Amino acid sequence: MARLALLSVSNKTGLIDLARRLVEEFEFDLISSGGTAQALKDAGLPVTKVADYTGSPEILGGRVKTLHPRIHGGILARRDVAQDVADLETNQIRPIDLVVVNLYPFEETIAKPGVTLAEAVEQIDIGGPAMLRASSKNFAHLTVLCEPAQYDEYLQELRQNNGEASLEFRQKAALKGFLHTANYDRAIASYLSGTQQHTLSGNELQSLRYGENPHQSAAWYQTGTTPTGWAAAKKLQGKELSYNNLVDLEAARRIIAEFADSPAATIIKHTNPCGTALGNTIVEAYQKAFNADATSAFGGIVALNRTIDAATAKELTKTFLECVVAPDCDAEAQQILAKKSNVRVLTLADLSSGPKTLVKQIAGGFLVQAADDIVADTTQWQVVTEVKPTNDQLEELLFAWKVCKHVKSNAIVVSRDCATLGVGAGQMNRVGSAKIALEQAGEKAKGAILASDGFFPFDDTIRAAAATGITAIVQPGGSRNDQDSIKAANELGLAMVLTGVRHFLH
Repeated sequence: MARLALLSVSNKTGLIDLARRLVEEFEFDLISSGGTAQALKDAGLPVTKVADYTGSPEILGGRVKTLHPRIHGGILARRDVAQDVADLETNQIRPIDLVVVNLYPFEETIAKPGVTLAEAVEQIDIGGPAMLRASSKNFAHLTVLCEPAQYDEYLQELRQNNGEASLEFRQKAALKGFLHTANYDRAIASYLSGTQQHTLSGNELQSLRYGENPHQSAAWYQTGTTPTGWAAAKKLQGKELSYNNLVDLEAARRIIAEFADSPAATIIKHTNPCGTALGNTIVEAYQKAFNADATSAFGGIVALNRTIDAATAKELTKTFLECVVAPDCDAEAQQILAKKSNVRVLTLADLSSGPKTLVKQIAGGFLVQAADDIVADTTQWQVVTEVKPTNDQLEELLFAWKVCKHVKSNAIVVSRDCATLGVGAGQMNRVGSAKIALEQAGEKAKGAILASDGFFPFDDTIRAAAATGITAIVQPGGSRNDQDSIKAANELGLAMVLTGVRHFLH
């Protein structure tokens, strides 16, 4: 008797090719339900509808299709247990050798704007998880596939093992089945509980060589069933990505996402920007970012918001870099970058989309906060000094403010011509950060502007900035001593604006 495969999928990627190989190469019979059966039939493949196989029609608007003894008996039967075999014969149930199931798109549904509770509830799959769990439990006797990425590997298993999948493969596939249903249930529980419960789950993409240090183990996980973000990036060349690479790449992505309207480049070291700049072209932006701190750029992570062209590629090869990411990379640029074969070059078409919530573990639990993705609005800024910023200064202040948002607090950024000149990051006091940024800017600070991620508790930073030639300052305000800073700025002829928004980054 031919082997029997049950196919019932929401995501039909690769389905027809898999089904055709099962029928033509391995002589499987196919049973299927709903839209999957119709897709197979439209492709000219022989398929029996589940309703015809079970003798029970789909009911309740499709809520009940596969919940039937002929389905679950065929999945759960142990073929080395005489009573199970006898039960199959008595009830005219065929053993099922392959179950291919993926679930209703619940996470995709709730991600849509304005989705209602009723709409979300209808995307809670019942029959799918039941089949996945049953077939995963009985991996000793059948194979379960829940991801299109498994299809080719399964077919190779059959070709290499005389038409059978190895026990090792079946057990590995069963684990994926249980992880799939566990992640699905977590998403539903998290949605229904609102803010009362938060769950985090993912599937391992790859084991990393180590974490922040060689003695720390690490792995990279993908959230959701559809690859997004770095899981969707394409690596054109270079060594495997490390834990620190990925952390720095995400820091670079967050900065570059601030600048959609102009060619922009940023260079990251230890999650802080050592150089960020805008330019008329992407090569100009990169050159300005590199020149902001050429010493720190060595071994850096570069993010660009435009396609890498030949001119930019030549500049990128002039120094040692760990990673480069851009929306795309043209063919000539790829050939140039290939000369530096160890540098990791990635393309990620969507550099702007990131997580809406951020999670940080602490002893005994974890913290969850909304991402700091507020868009700066200069119309809401308050000019508090007698000297008003010019339009050019206001543009510069906005640039520095966007960069400062992504520098570890206490953060100070000095910039001119939409390029950072000095960055003071992560010091225990704001004066210390300002000293670093101003000293790094040096003589270039004359005529430049300064941004601070938090308010000034005293006027000392204002006076230090003026002494180096800074002409305008942007800061959140909110200190009980704001008037002292405003008074000092007026005394020294500086323009100062308050944003009313703080951007601490811990």
